Amino acid sequence: ISFTEVVTPTLYSTALWERSGHWEHYSENMFTVTSEGSQTYALKPMNCPAHCLMFEQRVRSWKELPLRWADFGALHRNELSGALGGLTRVRRFCQDDAHIFCTPDQLQEEIVACLDFVRSVYQVFGFSFHCLLSTRPTPCLGEPEQWDNAEQQLERSLQQFGERWELNAGDGAFYGPKIDIQIKDAIGRQHQCATIQLDFQLPIRFDLQYVGRDGQLHRPVMIHRAVLGSLERMIAILAENFGGKWPLWLSPAQIMVIPVGGNSESYAKQVVRQFHDAGFMVDLNDDQGTTLNKKIRSAQLAQYNYIFVVGDKESESRTVNVRSRGGKQLGKRPTEEVLTSLIQLRDTRSNLNEFDVNNESLMLFMSVLHVKLLYRRGGCYSWY
Repeated sequence: ISFTEVVTPTLYSTALWERSGHWEHYSENMFTVTSEGSQTYALKPMNCPAHCLMFEQRVRSWKELPLRWADFGALHRNELSGALGGLTRVRRFCQDDAHIFCTPDQLQEEIVACLDFVRSVYQVFGFSFHCLLSTRPTPCLGEPEQWDNAEQQLERSLQQFGERWELNAGDGAFYGPKIDIQIKDAIGRQHQCATIQLDFQLPIRFDLQYVGRDGQLHRPVMIHRAVLGSLERMIAILAENFGGKWPLWLSPAQIMVIPVGGNSESYAKQVVRQFHDAGFMVDLNDDQGTTLNKKIRSAQLAQYNYIFVVGDKESESRTVNVRSRGGKQLGKRPTEEVLTSLIQLRDTRSNLNEFDVNNESLMLFMSVLHVKLLYRRGGCYSWY
């Protein structure tokens, strides 16, 4: 699946929110400002109406569909003060938000693809999850027949997906039913992060149309999709899940290089540069007023994944003496060998703490895990 990244404004006239139906159902949770002439604007709490405006800017063809847009813009929601908590619920946040405009015939395939996307991401983090089918709330927009059709579409997609799911009656969005994905962290707590929402209402309210194969105008279906959900909330969940001990590919403090006496400082700087050029977060502790043991202990407390100690012998043999943050000594190894191993460990999104496996074993691990790597190319985000 590929999504094209788009950027939309943060502030809109309330006329847009009235048109979308959000003003009637959500205005109390929106931040508003008034300009000259008593015109009222609201900070966007979601991206979907803006994407509908983009869709309607010109005539669309069935050949363009499915049309997938991803938007990482800042969202603002006026949450009650009692509901706020750390990073898990805030008033200003970002989502890995996306909307898919597709034909009715493409709907089930797109939903299953979104579910596969979610599974691929959560496998990388090591999360288990289950799905909830959230059905129509009260009040809601639209006719009962439309809701019945939408709920049946989502149920068929969940059955095709094959993972465990439960009915969550009455907890859908006011514009359509949804699939909520709940994850379980390392200490057994449940968190709702990913969501896939089916929407027949916004295309109607914005009168969105496309020209079909038959040359006639047809109404697209809109899918709202987030995988991580609020990025702030996901960071909080991951921080607690890993207990601050981030795996190498996620860690903001990956490598600490510590020179020991003699002329090793020059070599240590070469090592820092070599790993930095390979894309690692690497630091140098060359404080000559601190003992080696204290430097190592400080690096461990700071949760650096690996600590490289280099002295004159390492400088002569072009090696590094490797320790893990857990205190395990992995020994003196050629710098190029360590670099190759860490690149593989990082690029496979492995959650392993050690890299003392040979390259052949690591490649076997890669082929078995089938990790999907996220890449960005030309404004396009894809999984393969």
